[in-house]
Formats: sequence, structure tokens, C-alpha cells
Amino acid sequence: MSLNLTGVGLTHANGQVALREIDLRVQPGERIAIIGPSGAGKTSLLRLLATSLQPSAGQLELFGQQPWQLGAQQRQQLRGRVGLIHQAPPLPPRQRVVTAVLAGKLGQWSLARSLLSLLHPVDIQGASSALGRLDLADKLFERCDQLSGGQLQRVGIARVLYQAPELILADEPVSAMDPLLAGHTLSVLNQEASARKITLLASLHAVELALAHFPRIIGVREGRIVFDLPPEAISPAELEALYANEQLQSLEAVAPAPPVCVQIPRC
Repeated sequence: MSLNLTGVGLTHANGQVALREIDLRVQPGERIAIIGPSGAGKTSLLRLLATSLQPSAGQLELFGQQPWQLGAQQRQQLRGRVGLIHQAPPLPPRQRVVTAVLAGKLGQWSLARSLLSLLHPVDIQGASSALGRLDLADKLFERCDQLSGGQLQRVGIARVLYQAPELILADEPVSAMDPLLAGHTLSVLNQEASARKITLLASLHAVELALAHFPRIIGVREGRIVFDLPPEAISPAELEALYANEQLQSLEAVAPAPPVCVQIPRC
């Protein structure tokens, strides 16, 4: 089994409860979209699966091991088998795209080869191939600060494609792309996962993209899993309940304050 969470909870240092009693089993090769309103716990769940956060309760099993019972070095080796795709990829602005993509293999290369790649790219063809799948091969030698937000997201995805991990965790990987490009990019990710039989979990705010590209959908609200279904089994009522009050809350956030009535005393 690739992933196994039993009764997992997560409480941040400030006392905020992010996840509650999560039970989740993911078989190798599954492709799953995680959906839910803002603040539901989607990012916290992905960070927990990546072992960036330690559960406050319950048990997490990753690749048949319990990460937080391992030593620091063993846990780092485990993380090397996971590819992380960030909503805003942490790419140094002055770094060239080719170097950013090749960084996907830093956890697998020797220190000498890693340092050499920073000075002179050691696998230009490999980086170009990964970028080409996302229609970015022409940006190979450009600097990251010359790219748009959507292009930067695709560079982050290309880095994970080049890494070739056993598990891909993607946090809002297409949020800066237009719908057509977002759909194409998710197709590439799913094709990679399917062809290599690797596990893919992606949090998405665009429900239509999740339903169109993933065979398993997990709905999260207030830190709990409220449904775990194939897309064709999810009813409009379930989606409405999942996102209840989100639009209202966003409108309240930008609504002007009510006028203040000031009583002027008569002379």
C-alpha cells in the first residue's frame, strides 16, 4: 500500500485544528483529486503526506513505513521518493530554467554531480524533454524571473517529471493558468502517473477540472473527509454542501462597511 492514514489529526502550534480523524487508504498508481473550500485542510493534508508536518494524532504509513518512527536520515531518503509540486514553486529568480528542472534529481545525485550541475547543466537533453511535454522547451535557458506565473508553475511540474518520483503531491498546480492550459497540464500529469504507475494526489480549487481529469475525488471540509467517490457518483447536492457559504463569506470580505449614522445636535 502506498499511503495509509488511520485516525490522523493535525493541530498547529497556535492551537488551530487543521485535520480531524482522517482515515485514508491509497493504492499504488491511484490518481486522486482533493477538493474543498478555502481553509478546508487540503494543503495541510498534502504537507502531512509529504512528511513536512508531523501528525498530532493517529498513524501515517508511507511506502510501508512510518516516517516519524525513522531517523532523520532515513526520513530524508523517504522524502526523496516523493515529488512536490507547489502552487508557487520556490524557484530562485535569477536561476535558469534548465537548472531549476535538473534540481529535481538533486536528492538522487552525488554531492559532486549536484554542484557541477549548478555550474554547468549535466543533462540538458533530459531537462529539455521534460519542458517539451509542457510546451516550454523554448524557455530552457531563460531566467525564472522572466517567466509568467503559469510558466513558473509548469517549470515546477517539469522538475517533478524529471525527478521521476514514486509519489506526486501537487498543491493547486494549475491555479495561475487559463482553463485550456490547465486542462492540458493536468492531462500531462495524469499521463505520466498512468504510464509509470505512480501515485498522484492533487488539490484543486477548480471542481470541473478535478471531475474531468481524476477517477477518484476526495471532498474535504473543516479538516474532515466528507466524501470519497468517483466523479460520476458525486451529486450536485454534495458539491453544494461541500462549498456551502464559501461564496457568501468571500462576498462579505469585500463588501463595504455599512454607513455610520451620525446624529448632529441641533443648534
